[in-house]
Amino acid sequence: MSQEHIALFMFASMMLMLFTGQRVFGAIGAIAAIAAITLWGTGGQDIPFAAAMKLMKWYPLLTLPMFIFMGYVLSESKLADDLYRMFHVWFGNISGGLAMGTIGLMVLISAMNGLSVAGMAIGATIALPELLRRGYDKLMVTGVIQAGSSLGILVPPSVVLVLYAMIARQPVGQLWLAGILPGLLMALMFVVYIFIRCRINPALGPVADDLEAVSKKEKYQLLWSGVLPLAIFAAMMVPFVNGWTSLVESSAIGALTALIASILKRRMTWRIFHTCTKKTLGISCMFMWIILAALGFGAVFDGLGAVKAIDNFFTAELGLSPWMILILMQLSFILMGTFLDDTAMLVIVAPLYVPLVGSLGFDLIWYGVLYTITTQIAYMTPPFGYNLFLMKAMAPPEIGLRDIYRSIIPFVGVMVVALIIVMVFPEIALWLPGYVYGK
Repeated sequence: MSQEHIALFMFASMMLMLFTGQRVFGAIGAIAAIAAITLWGTGGQDIPFAAAMKLMKWYPLLTLPMFIFMGYVLSESKLADDLYRMFHVWFGNISGGLAMGTIGLMVLISAMNGLSVAGMAIGATIALPELLRRGYDKLMVTGVIQAGSSLGILVPPSVVLVLYAMIARQPVGQLWLAGILPGLLMALMFVVYIFIRCRINPALGPVADDLEAVSKKEKYQLLWSGVLPLAIFAAMMVPFVNGWTSLVESSAIGALTALIASILKRRMTWRIFHTCTKKTLGISCMFMWIILAALGFGAVFDGLGAVKAIDNFFTAELGLSPWMILILMQLSFILMGTFLDDTAMLVIVAPLYVPLVGSLGFDLIWYGVLYTITTQIAYMTPPFGYNLFLMKAMAPPEIGLRDIYRSIIPFVGVMVVALIIVMVFPEIALWLPGYVYGK
């Protein structure tokens, strides 16, 4: 059997195991281990061992539990409630203002957490009921919550980009910096879309009618609700950007600052602290198992020379240009996103796509941003987009699955435009890391 056929058989076997409902790390790790021992005998056991050692020695991995803990502290201590009140007071007098403020809330939540699930949970439990109560169109607000929550995997500290950095062997700091401007661009495009829609049809986002009772003093006091997460983000990122601290040290500063802030606001209890640490441990272990399985699978793929064979197939036999191959990769992510989450998608195709992208001459930092944006789109693509079912699980009974499908269509269109812009103008993603690391 040729190397190409072995690689194809491995990939098909992995997909079959995933379709049977096996855990992602179990399916990928098992195929890698079986293939290694079958191909190289008992010496094949060195491949997963080497992958484990590589994982344990990867110092930036320490950022993962730090940022997950920081996000859980800020979400479990209900600081997001204060944030939403601030956006309500400051943007409620504009048609569609609360929906635009919800996007701002999601950006701040993303900067505190790095996971889209946290943004979805906060948006669905805090923002969605309030928007519906104030007469906002249910299709509009459902789409806003889903689109806004997807920013969590692009705006730093993105946990997904940490995973990509490990698999692609790229600096986490550069990837985070690369995600800032595309993330803010996408958030701005969401806000512009909401503003235009509500300007054309004000009934979609009525103006709040209870703001006259809010004094100027209270309005300015509420600004501190927005200053707090920004201050935590600044305390973490400013020393890192200026080279005063390493990435791991900055993550520790962020976690400690969030904990101190929750204590000073008297929002931290032993029950909340226990919940935060328990969830942090669970999520961190899950990601470590997935990374370990991906590294083992990638090592076997490298040993087979499968990437060179696939590169030759696309460029020499099919005659496709590098850009055509890149576009096909993005389309495949959207297709896989109908039945897989972002982590599974990355782990399944990373051994194949990441080296191929490098061999085609593209920047792997830039491609990490493209992957993340495409994952955001895939998250919300019917029929089985991950965010669609999260939304259905958290939404009130009056919002059905059909409403959720319809609500996301215009926002997916906005995200596709953002993806095209970043593809055509790579400097949107590469300028900031180039500036910071070039100093």
